[in-house]
Amino acid sequence: MAPAQIAVFLVAAALATIVVAAMYLPGVARVFLIAQAAHWSLSYVARPVVLLWVRPVPSFGDNVPDPRLYEYGYDGGIAAVLQPVIFGLWVYTGLIVAYVLWVRLGPRVRTPRVAPFAGDPVFQQTLFLLYGIGTLGRLAAYATGTTGKAGELESPNPLINLVTILATLGAVGLIVFYRNDSGRHTALVVGALTCGELVWTATVQSKTPIMGAALAIAVRFAMTGWTRRNVIGVLSIIAVALGGFGWLQSLKTDAAAKADAAQVDAQYPAVVQPFLSMLRRFDLLEAATDAWFAGPSSWLTPGEVLRHSYQSLIPTQLLGAEKFRSGAAWAEQVRGRSVDMSTVEVSLAEGNINEGYVLGGYLGVAVGVAITFVLLLIWIHSLYSKYLAIAILGLSVIEVPVLFERGILGTVEMLGKYLQAVVLAWLAYLVVGELRRRMEQLSGAPAPSGKTRTAQWV
Repeated sequence: MAPAQIAVFLVAAALATIVVAAMYLPGVARVFLIAQAAHWSLSYVARPVVLLWVRPVPSFGDNVPDPRLYEYGYDGGIAAVLQPVIFGLWVYTGLIVAYVLWVRLGPRVRTPRVAPFAGDPVFQQTLFLLYGIGTLGRLAAYATGTTGKAGELESPNPLINLVTILATLGAVGLIVFYRNDSGRHTALVVGALTCGELVWTATVQSKTPIMGAALAIAVRFAMTGWTRRNVIGVLSIIAVALGGFGWLQSLKTDAAAKADAAQVDAQYPAVVQPFLSMLRRFDLLEAATDAWFAGPSSWLTPGEVLRHSYQSLIPTQLLGAEKFRSGAAWAEQVRGRSVDMSTVEVSLAEGNINEGYVLGGYLGVAVGVAITFVLLLIWIHSLYSKYLAIAILGLSVIEVPVLFERGILGTVEMLGKYLQAVVLAWLAYLVVGELRRRMEQLSGAPAPSGKTRTAQWV
């Protein structure tokens, strides 16, 4: 077996172990671990397998073959760049297995089976309001040509971008927390929201919206209970998302662009071609190649990492200076060492393993995956929180793939951006709660029993 094949096998073995361990965990932890394994499989297993099978020649408009790996040789190059990935995934696997053993054999920790906000009428109406406002923002962005694209350094319109985030939170929140006695009505709501996220995925040319919707559906079923119908439904939605993404993308291209794309895709087997549109969006293998060519401990110092991290949590208006953008810095300072990025302006996903490697070598990789593990545990409990801000942040982690394809810096940046949306969601929750209270007083209906959650901000 060639070195590259052995490397891919070790990566696949680590991911398979994570999936097996996840089956022994209850609730949403199982869903998120399986989603992580699936996401990393597309980058660290599917891409290398395609490269070793097809050995494509790099060409314009096709980022599946990396010119650096092609020049170095796919066998030796893939075997080399996957070494830190193998180490990081097995460290993460060890943490997951230890956590499973602690849950199964250690002291019993009873996680609430019903999230406090699940079925809460005030929270549901707030999510509908957020989704409505956010959808108007999306329409305004589309009408003005400021929708933005995946990888752009800055949003064309920061205000509209903030409003569109509300649609994201509303959609994911309703998919997870919406409850109705009518199963048909619930299915229609969830289906409509998923279709909307699929359309938005094609509009902004980013896999994030539909991935967030699919993961939110899986989280919903993990909280309400799995049935055979639910499993079939989730698998069907994933299949439709993978197939529908490329189809929706083709609707936005003219005949000449389709002909050029067909010529580029012609070097791939027919069985691979339908998945190329989605496969090109999972680019962590490129980030691993960046890290290997840059070398260990070749980027920022620990002090710079801490400074950029806490600054990312401060709004730009209060900070009074431009924030550090790790994705843009990665493109210029890390990838730029081995690829000419002088004429390219793009923000890249670096991944926890790859970021850790260029920050601190293999020790940095271990620290990076350990932080991902801690964030995963925090997220698991956030969806069951009785505090609005924590629950909203938990929903944002479902949508934003910080635990899939971002490192420490990228995770803090995305959470800092969503803190503003959390404040807007909290204000909307207060307004909806007050309007419901006044309407109940006018109608003479008795006030709802139990304490209100409008004060549960912190």
